[in-house]
Amino acid sequence: MILTLAVSGYRSLRDIVLPLDRLTVVTGANGTGKSSLYRALRLLAEVAQGRAIGSLAAEGGLGSTLWAGPETISRAMHRGEVAVQGTVRKDRVALKLGFAADDYGYAVDLGLPVAGASAFAQDPEIKTEAVWVGECLNRHNVIAERTNTLVRARGDKGAWLHLATGLPPYDSMMTHAADAATAPELLTLRDRMRAWRFYDHLRTDREAPARRARVGTRTPVLAGDGADLAAAIQTIREVGDHVAFDTAIADAFPGALVEVVRNEALFAVQMRQHGLLRPLGAAELSDGTLRFLLLAAALLTPRPPELMVLNEPETSLHPDLIAPLARLIAAAARTSQLVVVSHSAALAAALDAEGALTHDLRKATGETVIDGHAPPPWAWPKR
Repeated sequence: MILTLAVSGYRSLRDIVLPLDRLTVVTGANGTGKSSLYRALRLLAEVAQGRAIGSLAAEGGLGSTLWAGPETISRAMHRGEVAVQGTVRKDRVALKLGFAADDYGYAVDLGLPVAGASAFAQDPEIKTEAVWVGECLNRHNVIAERTNTLVRARGDKGAWLHLATGLPPYDSMMTHAADAATAPELLTLRDRMRAWRFYDHLRTDREAPARRARVGTRTPVLAGDGADLAAAIQTIREVGDHVAFDTAIADAFPGALVEVVRNEALFAVQMRQHGLLRPLGAAELSDGTLRFLLLAAALLTPRPPELMVLNEPETSLHPDLIAPLARLIAAAARTSQLVVVSHSAALAAALDAEGALTHDLRKATGETVIDGHAPPPWAWPKR
């Protein structure tokens, strides 16, 4: 389980270290940094997939994602006694991302490239990375590290082994130095991060692919856009907890039953509801009803991930569906660690009643601040 998430220099997240639990809720008003926290966690996963630099480029490049305020904010600035103003920079420009689990921790530091002749001179560079044992990095528990182009790892007897001596600054040691023989911890951590699951774009619009019949194959993991909903539900029925799925549907829609109909290779979802003489096809369902079906299929997956992150799952849901959604999320948290980013005070309150750790974000002098929980110990790797 991830115990700590740390972000520095990303949008409004000037320097955030927050604890995570089996079920964690991140809430707050618009513009307080919820989406930035979600994207930062997703960026961490993309480092292990070799896509982090491309994702940052899609956001406008490193320059547009960096903290835009002053390097330090004085107490007088916080109190409003003096205007927020820039000072002479002392540290290097950096975007840092990291987490600590109950066994390993990982952190990466991305910075500006050294001036050169390359046409890709605006791409960020990976300056340093580290993997350690335990909750907080120190000089005694590092088991693998990357500084500029050099990657090394601890051997069986504690001696350093050089894994790479010319790793390009756009490649991570997580993707190019993980090896079962020389760096098994890197390989384990990389595969774990690649298995993290994110849902922030489950489509429910009129053209949503889940509304149409589609070719179905066994689908233990719902796609990010929900396109394979019918196949995912059928997979739950055959190899998953179909009783839990039917219970969740009945909890949200009393008297309703969700079915998967097949026409040769094509699978489609339909829903029988109390009082109706015929089932409704997916194309006829409301956005909120379809979203709940998508969330149920995602959360009741027959292949639970170590970490699942939901971004604004309450979108399009009627207030009556918030409590059933909270119960569904709480049930899924028994088999996966869940992080829920939500605008909904009602959902946050319902999950809090289920034992969730809640972080309420607010803005202070332009930066995201989290009240109520002391930050866990944290140290960044040195460049």
